[in-house]
Amino acid sequence: MAARKTGTRSGGTKSRLPAKKTTTKRSANKQNGKVHTIGSYLIQRLQDYGITDLFGIPGDFVLQFYGMLEESPIRVIGTTREDNAGYAADGYARVHGLGAVCVTYCVGGLSLCNSIAGAYAEKSPVIVISGSPGMTERASDPLLHHRVKDFHTQRDVFEKITVASAVLDDPMTAFHEIDRCLEACVRFKRPVYLEIPRDCVHTKAIVPHVPDDSQPESDKNALRESLEEATELLEASKKPVIVAGVELHRFGLREEALKFAEKHQIPMCATILGKSVVSESHPLYLGVYEGAMGRNEVQKYVEESDCVILLGTFMTDINLGIYTAHLDPGKCIYATSEKLRISYHHFHDVVFSDFVKALRKQKMKVVKRKIPDQVRPPQIEFEVNPTAPVTTKHLFQSINQILSDDTVVVTDVGDCLFGAVDLTISTHTKFLSPAYYTSMGFAIPASIGAQVANQELRPIVLVGDGAFQMTCLELSTALKLGYNPIVIVLNNKGYTTERFLQEGPFNDIPDWKYHNITDLIGGGWGFEVSTEGDLEKALKAALANTDSLSVINVHLKPTDVSPALTRLAEKMSKTL
Repeated sequence: MAARKTGTRSGGTKSRLPAKKTTTKRSANKQNGKVHTIGSYLIQRLQDYGITDLFGIPGDFVLQFYGMLEESPIRVIGTTREDNAGYAADGYARVHGLGAVCVTYCVGGLSLCNSIAGAYAEKSPVIVISGSPGMTERASDPLLHHRVKDFHTQRDVFEKITVASAVLDDPMTAFHEIDRCLEACVRFKRPVYLEIPRDCVHTKAIVPHVPDDSQPESDKNALRESLEEATELLEASKKPVIVAGVELHRFGLREEALKFAEKHQIPMCATILGKSVVSESHPLYLGVYEGAMGRNEVQKYVEESDCVILLGTFMTDINLGIYTAHLDPGKCIYATSEKLRISYHHFHDVVFSDFVKALRKQKMKVVKRKIPDQVRPPQIEFEVNPTAPVTTKHLFQSINQILSDDTVVVTDVGDCLFGAVDLTISTHTKFLSPAYYTSMGFAIPASIGAQVANQELRPIVLVGDGAFQMTCLELSTALKLGYNPIVIVLNNKGYTTERFLQEGPFNDIPDWKYHNITDLIGGGWGFEVSTEGDLEKALKAALANTDSLSVINVHLKPTDVSPALTRLAEKMSKTL
């Protein structure tokens, strides 16, 4: 094992509390007798919704708003790239409850598109703020820098990947539009887009404006009948099971679902996107359900159930093990923020949170289903052979040994994601991944956002060599902030996941000295690992290095993959 220490830094801020809207009638056009401008009102409303930190990169079209942010209580965190700022805001939102990113026009905004598209796909509420050319300077249709096609091109793009968008160019409508978009972000748990022309930032309100804090309500009759039908299906079942999805976390319903399961002693499992929404040490927990990618025992247990209760679960191809899962809709209660289906009956105008909370309070007699020992997460006999080459299986077993209540696992896509399926996350909501959109490069910047949101958490970052090469320079931001992630690089010399589907030279990438990045950014510890003994020493040293980041370069054979990917490959080889 080669190890080097090239410097450490410390500092940072205290842990952040989850986002909570604290809107008051007074926080409208006026505050302390001063009339709000469009820019100051937006900053005030961000604070009302609990935003304490914001990510981004400045540019001339947004400099005036950046100046206002610097004078506000909101901390602005600069990143190395705009797409990384988006990933960081996404990671922050998944821990904090709401995130925000601010960039300049087009060259900044369009660079954000991939990370914001991922946040939209996976329901992570991120507020996108972009500057733009002033309305007066657009009069003669000039070819201003950063412009693409028309002045509204960037908004047209973001309308496709956000749940609400607005250009704040009119003081008669801007204040209402800010409220509308922010409320949509919180209500639907998806990104929104706000564009501020630079000559409108300091435009004052013309007429009084009071925020509308009304919340959606369920149709009482639809809610009652859906609960009656759910109760009937549950009481008639003999093998019920709950599949918990990521929306339980997004909408703050984890405790409600857990109490419902405990009340009736219904076994629970999670999807890969929702992994850790339920503590994996809970006696009712079975494991991750994702078709052939999960353990066979869990797949069989779930698919033999005569009542599968899917709560906040995305029925994506990844969650379903590339469609190797088989669930009978006629035996399912499927409740999300977008739909409620019980067997083949669809219920409209039922708010997801209302249904989950009311379901917990429902009186019903549910058969207690025995959980066979072989279905429960197995106990792994862990041993270290100091001279043996590191395998992917041993790597994840080793990572499992260092997880604690204070760590959050942030994984990228590829075999680092599939291998993480078998990790045991003992505390809730300590696993972040792009398990639906699966965009490479997510993990490192998202881990920074997660630690900004809660500095008491220490990220264990799992990233393939290909994804590391995309966003690794964001580690300089972690160093700047004094953060201490442990970044484990699965160095298998290319895109191993794709090798199983189609081998070819396009899967090969340059073999960097990944552990040497600490020299480049000027701090942190780097380790190069080839054997099980090297890995054990590196992990112990990295855990002890609480003052700075650590990068562990783990050499793996290109054909060595995790048990989960092996299970999937065996199944997919029969269909591809």
